[in-house]
This record gives sequence, structure tokens and C-alpha cells, in this order.
Amino acid sequence: MTPESHARTGTDGPRLDPPPGCPAHGLGPGGLHRLHESEDLGALYEKLREEHGPVAPVLLHDDVPIWIVLGHTENLHMVRSPSQFCRDSRIWTPLREGLVKPDHPLMPHIAWQPIASHAEGDEHKRLRGAVMGAISTIDFRSLRRYINRSTQAIVNRFCEQGEADLVGQFTEHLPMAVMCEILGMPDEYDDRLVEAARDALKGTETAIASHTYVMEALSRLTARRRAQPEEDLASYLITHPARLTDDEVREHLRLVLFAAYEATTNLLSNVLLTVLIDPRFRAQLNGGQMTVPEAVEQSLWNEPPFSTVFAYFAKQETELGGQRIRRGDGLLFAPLPANVDPRVRPDLKASMQGNRSHLAFGGGPHECPGQDIGRSIADVGVDALLLRLPDVELDCDQDELRWTASIASRHLVELPVQFSPKPPQDVSETPHHKVVPTQRADWQISISQPDPQPAPAAARPRPHSQSQSQPQPEPAPVQPQPVPVPPQPPAAEPVRRKGVWQRFLLWWRGY
Repeated sequence: MTPESHARTGTDGPRLDPPPGCPAHGLGPGGLHRLHESEDLGALYEKLREEHGPVAPVLLHDDVPIWIVLGHTENLHMVRSPSQFCRDSRIWTPLREGLVKPDHPLMPHIAWQPIASHAEGDEHKRLRGAVMGAISTIDFRSLRRYINRSTQAIVNRFCEQGEADLVGQFTEHLPMAVMCEILGMPDEYDDRLVEAARDALKGTETAIASHTYVMEALSRLTARRRAQPEEDLASYLITHPARLTDDEVREHLRLVLFAAYEATTNLLSNVLLTVLIDPRFRAQLNGGQMTVPEAVEQSLWNEPPFSTVFAYFAKQETELGGQRIRRGDGLLFAPLPANVDPRVRPDLKASMQGNRSHLAFGGGPHECPGQDIGRSIADVGVDALLLRLPDVELDCDQDELRWTASIASRHLVELPVQFSPKPPQDVSETPHHKVVPTQRADWQISISQPDPQPAPAAARPRPHSQSQSQPQPEPAPVQPQPVPVPPQPPAAEPVRRKGVWQRFLLWWRGY
């Protein structure tokens, strides 16, 4: 595919590039937009939709041409049509023609690898079958309980301070703690592993070293489980009838760890941000008009964890969204613009409660296999955090929040908050924010008895020093004073069994 194949249909002549010094920027050959140079991808997507319709031509780094699919229907058709589109980049025309260099910034995302998300046909069935089989063994009730305990432990680190950065201290830690438990390496979880994963995903100068650190941990896990399988995802991948090699096991563990970690971190940050900045959203949660799972789904519509996914490739010449797609063309699957397609959401302010037709987790044969894990982490994690810190508030102006954006995703850098300091809590308890009152030493359940009355004067023994023969004047009788009876606590009501709905909520939240 060449840039000329992206020429807008209906043009009478070639486009002219902006003259030197023109304020128009981010444009490449043929007047096509460079996605990586855009400062506001959301606005650019809407401009492209207006100019080209649901499928638009754009440029990647080094002016490599590619299509971006903006329409909801068109994205669904692409991911659900394996006979027309695949994930195998080896048929990508720019790659075959040498336009994509080995050091291209997006090569780690696009380069073909022997993993389920890039495989097709029988090989895809074998590899994905192993992944899905391993995930199917997860006990989600136990998982939700572990997420709850992990949330409690993480919140205990900062709950007494009255302030925190929920990104650096919470949303970047909870997914890693849970994924390490699922994979079978809970002892590997620490701040160093979190930092390495974040660094590897950011693509910094030390990203290769950080990626190596994570891969070494996964290699140790694979070797341990090959020698002694246990009940975890790594063991089930190894013992699955698909007979994955050590390299295949390690690569799929890497795929699950990085994809789930990045997606869930972004999802947690986005949900918490929405709760903090939108009073109506929080009021619906507090008023019972919306549950946390429904809030998570609303966030998946508005701000999917991945804005675009690299990439799909045309296996034959076809048509999509009014554009002629040639064999070997590359296409970006784009959940962010697809979720706000005017044909699907004419009113972006309308609630999407109960609607799961968003594209945050993809679709078709390559739909995210771990989406229920991500939903569980977000549901339980956000719910437990808000129960522990009910008065949490944003500690800066919304305009001061910073993001790191790329073509693939948008990541919140910090989320500073403040709240009333709370004491640490036992991780095995149900999350709460109420202080348990101390026991009273003189607490009585029955009616207290008055102090004994003083003995009558006649019955009192006389001192031995006084003569028995001499009469003594009798003292005036003392009138007993009424003893004040302390107010009694109301009788304790019998403990009532929780209703079906309350027991279900406790079970769902993992308590």
C-alpha cells in the first residue's frame, strides 16, 4: 500500500502539502495526518470522520501509511471477518516493501510473534485454546476475595496520611499484585516489578532492561512450574493438552501480564477519576442508582483502556466503510472513536447502563480472553477503596491533571487526592470506614442494683471504749438518699439473617 492509495475519493487533483511556515502541522505526504504528532487524538478522529467517513487514511512514524477504522459497525465487521482480515503482519505491504524498518517505534506491537493474538487457523485454535482453558480454571469467587485483601493491604500503606496519589500508590499496584497471584508468582510482586512493567510499557531508554527483568521473572516461573505444577495459570498452560513449549508458555504469560496490567491500570484510573470529578456519577453510586460494575462499563464506553490496537491486515481486496482496501493494507482497530460513533451514540451524555456493546475488549476470534479478570479487579478494587475512604476528593484542579498519550492508549500520570486519615484495617475484614468503639469496663446488660442501705442506728455496734452503763444520745436518723440509676441501654435486638440481596452483594464483592 502506498500513500497514493489513501487519496481521498472524489478529489480532482493531487493535494498540495502545506507551504513552509504554514500553521498546519502533523501532515505528511498527500496531506495525510500523522497520528503520532497529534496533540489531541480525540479531536483528530472526529475531524477524520468528518472528512473521510468511518474509515480514514493516516500515517504512522516514518510516514508509513495505514487505515484507521473509526466506525463502530466497521470495526466489528473487521474483527469478526477472519476470512478477510487477520493479525499476521507478515502480509503487510509496507513491511514487505521495506518501508517499516526493524527499529520502527511500533515494531514491538506490530511484528509477528508465535502467540495466540497473531496466529490464525488451527494454530490460533491450539494456542488460544490453551489460554482459554487455563483462564477457565480460575475460581472467580476466590479471586474476588484476593482482590479485596490486596486492596486492603495497599490502602493500608497510605490511609493514615490523609493524602495519596491513587495512580502511583494504588492503580499501578493492584493489577500487578492480582496478576502475579493468578500467574503463580505472588512472591515476585513488589515495587520493583511494578516499576519495571511501567517502564517497559512506556518505551523509555531503560525499557529494554525493564522488559528483560520481567521476562527473567516469567522464565523462573516457567521453569518452576515445569518441574512442579501447581494450581495457577502458568501450570495449566504447561499441562494443557496443546503441549506448549517453554518459549510459548513464557510468551503467553508475558502477553497476559502486560496486556492485563496496562488495560486494568488505565481502567481503574479512569473509573476513579470519573467518580472524583463528576458529582452526578458519584451521586448515582452513593444513591444506589448505579452499581460499581455499571460504573465500570460506563467508563469502558467513555475511555477504553486501549484507544487503538495494532493491527489488522487485509487478506484480500475488499471494501470497508466506503473505502477500497487492497490486499496487504494495514488497519488500526480503534475502540476509542468507535465507542463515540454518532450512529451508535448520538447523545454522548446519555447513560449506557446495561449496554456492553462497546469495543473496549475487542471482538471476534481475538477478543480479549481476560476481560472478566479486568472487570473483577476494577469492580472489587474501586468498591473497597470507596468504602475505606468515603470522603476522598481530588486534591488539585481538574485542568492540572497530566496524561501520557500515545496512539495506543492514554495513561493518567497522577491522581492526587485527600481524605480524612483512617486507621489501617485487617485485610480479612469487610472494608469499612467506621471506627470501632472501645469496650466499656462497666458495661452492664441487666438493670444495675442499688448500693446496700446503711444499717439502722439501733443495730450498729458501739465502740468498745465507751461504757455500757452510760446512755449515749441517739443520733438523728439519717434519711437514705435515692441512688441514681444510670440509663440503661436499649435491649439488644435479635440478630437478623441478611436478606438474599445483601448476601448476594457480599458474595459478589468477595467478602
